[in-house]
Amino acid sequence: MTALHRRPLADQAAELLLDRVRSGVWPLDHRLPGEQALATELGVGRSTVREAIRQLAGRGVLDSRQGSGVYVVSTDTADDWDEVLRRGEIVDVLEVRAALEAEAAGLATTRRTPADLRAMTTALARRGQVPATSSAADYVDADLVFHRAVVDAAHNAVLGELFATFVPRLRRAMVAMVDLDHAGEAHRHDQDAHEAILEAVRDRDAVRASAAAREHLAAVHAKVAGRDPGATGGER
Repeated sequence: MTALHRRPLADQAAELLLDRVRSGVWPLDHRLPGEQALATELGVGRSTVREAIRQLAGRGVLDSRQGSGVYVVSTDTADDWDEVLRRGEIVDVLEVRAALEAEAAGLATTRRTPADLRAMTTALARRGQVPATSSAADYVDADLVFHRAVVDAAHNAVLGELFATFVPRLRRAMVAMVDLDHAGEAHRHDQDAHEAILEAVRDRDAVRASAAAREHLAAVHAKVAGRDPGATGGER
């Protein structure tokens, strides 16, 4: 199992146990190992395991049977309300971000300097070099350096101030998004979308740059909302 980090240990333990159910390692009616065995495997205390089991029992996945043990009773869960709220906030942030960054990308095509291009190129390369084992926060920070470089290349003071003010909330939403996405693998594999933005800015193609920024964020929006981006063309 993956090492635990960041979020409350009980939440992480619950997610890891749920992964075993969803992947079929623990099928329906399977009896889970005892608390001590799970605690040893996860590297946490028995109280943490007990709380994780309580969470999954509350979500209808596990059932504790007195004198018998804990069993898998469902391979799926109803939407967790906290997760629904988190996804809702992320979608709101992404909608504002799309408008801001599409405008910035378009302006950057006519205002960018050689230094701006170097900053964007360096930031994109470093983003692509973030190890898969890095935390969500480390990945998001590297991603935001690139997007900040695009906004800086627009050379619009108000747009830059808006982005700077927006970054703390944007960062929180992006970290939450990556965490929700089972270590964020679906969101880490979009280097090509960022390269398309850079290439359009380099080519001084404002229409293509704005479109590339919007398409990238529309795809992220669709993933967060649980839809196939190709099914709706990226529109809500």
